[in-house]
Amino acid sequence: MEHNDSTMQISVAHLKKRSRVAETMQLRVLKQAPSGYTLSPVPDSGWSAAPSSRRIWVSRLVLLALLVIQAGLSLRLQNTAFEDEALYLFAGHAEIDHLLHGTPLYGAFDSYFSGAPVLYPVLAAAVDSVFGLAGARALSLACMLGCTSLLYAMTRRLFNERAGLCAAGVFAVAQSTAFMGNFATYDALALFLLGLAAWIVVRTADSHPLLTLLAAPVAALAVAVKYASALYLPTVVLLGVLTVYQRRGLPRALGRGVLLTVATVALLGAGLYASGYLAAIQSTTTARAAGTTPSWTIVKDSARWGGLAVAVALVGAFSYVRSGRMSEMPGWRGALPGARWRAALGLVLVGTALLAPAYQLHLHTEVSLHKHIGYGLFFAAPLAGVGVTRLMGAHFKYPQWAIFLGVVLLSSGMSQAYDNFHAWPDSRSLVATLRPYMSAHGTYLADTYEVPVYALGKDTSYRQWNSTYTIDYTNRSGQHLTGAAGFKAAVADRHFTLIVLDRGNPTGESTTVREALLHSTGYRLIGTVPYATAWGTSRFELWAPS
Repeated sequence: MEHNDSTMQISVAHLKKRSRVAETMQLRVLKQAPSGYTLSPVPDSGWSAAPSSRRIWVSRLVLLALLVIQAGLSLRLQNTAFEDEALYLFAGHAEIDHLLHGTPLYGAFDSYFSGAPVLYPVLAAAVDSVFGLAGARALSLACMLGCTSLLYAMTRRLFNERAGLCAAGVFAVAQSTAFMGNFATYDALALFLLGLAAWIVVRTADSHPLLTLLAAPVAALAVAVKYASALYLPTVVLLGVLTVYQRRGLPRALGRGVLLTVATVALLGAGLYASGYLAAIQSTTTARAAGTTPSWTIVKDSARWGGLAVAVALVGAFSYVRSGRMSEMPGWRGALPGARWRAALGLVLVGTALLAPAYQLHLHTEVSLHKHIGYGLFFAAPLAGVGVTRLMGAHFKYPQWAIFLGVVLLSSGMSQAYDNFHAWPDSRSLVATLRPYMSAHGTYLADTYEVPVYALGKDTSYRQWNSTYTIDYTNRSGQHLTGAAGFKAAVADRHFTLIVLDRGNPTGESTTVREALLHSTGYRLIGTVPYATAWGTSRFELWAPS
């Protein structure tokens, strides 16, 4: 009897439990939606790749941070004027005096300058008149910051914002970028104009064909500023053709390419005809004298200064050829450029990075190679940006690759730029030593005369100085002499009021002049000025008539 009672209690409890479960299940059943109401579709992702103001401002803030870093890398480089800076600045002042006051020009700058002497030198000298050397260098910094901004804008249109920011980062920390950003020569302005022309052809690919012509005067001006910029004009034209071809087909792309080429060549031809700078273009660019630097040295230094960035660009090019998809949006569907187009773009952009080393291999010279590397890096940087994004993976899956590349590129760029910026001596001690010897009627000879001419300012004139490269001298017997014979005769006649020789960097006939001084009784060594560079120590020697 007790057993039956317990069994009945268990059954009642079990029934109550089932009743509570049923009630709970009934509570979980959703009520029927009102008539006419439908649930919104559930998106595949909680975020969108569509343009937004938030995305734009975040990208701009990151770009601004990169520009601040770039400016810091350039401004940390401090040294007195290099001979090229000094030459262009005092030549610019001479050109301004000629234009404003009709002062005669004696330097024949238009015969050997690597750019039109009435363009960058005049602009830099005008800034120098107000702000000094720091102002002229700040002009270069503004141009290089503009290059990075244009690079970001161009890469964002070719690929996406993340690739644009990575490209800007790779370019911003390169040694050539830091160096040119605090160096008062043609290069920064010329590269900015090339970058502006490249951005215009990409930006106007979807616009009216005539808008592409806006790039023609900019590209022509880049060549006028620095003649060697013509090496990169085919890249600008091909970039325009490829971007138009992707959007509007081959006939229109070829039409724009022809239109841009004809307009640019016409402007360059008109400028050459009006200026008469053909001799300078030949001597500095198209028919430049060959050097003696071994090919292996040029290859090694090119790889050291730009090899890693180009390698990352190659990774980006190969990965982009394999897969053209740049969006990380789940379920993304969109038209992709064909593999041939992607391969052509990679060949044009990465191949441009090899132009400067190849040209200087042809000439067997390393003159300014550390700067010229930067021209090619600007065009290879978009694919370097793609390479960094692909190495990181979707949604920053492998951030360690970006961190590693950033650290290596930053540290190598900083050290290389510092070494290159301190490859010449600080001239302050030399200038202070020379100042008491300056007179209105003096005649001076120096290995690198450009630096004292610029630094001494009103205390001397460039017409009073002669370099050790060339001389046109008539001796006391009326005999006209040039070259080594001319220098020997000038020393024998005690023609120069003061001679300054750089023992660490002898140029031209410096060795011949020193030998003549050592065997002459007409000059004596009046002092030496020691100096140190990134590559060692040496001294200037000052010789005066006995």
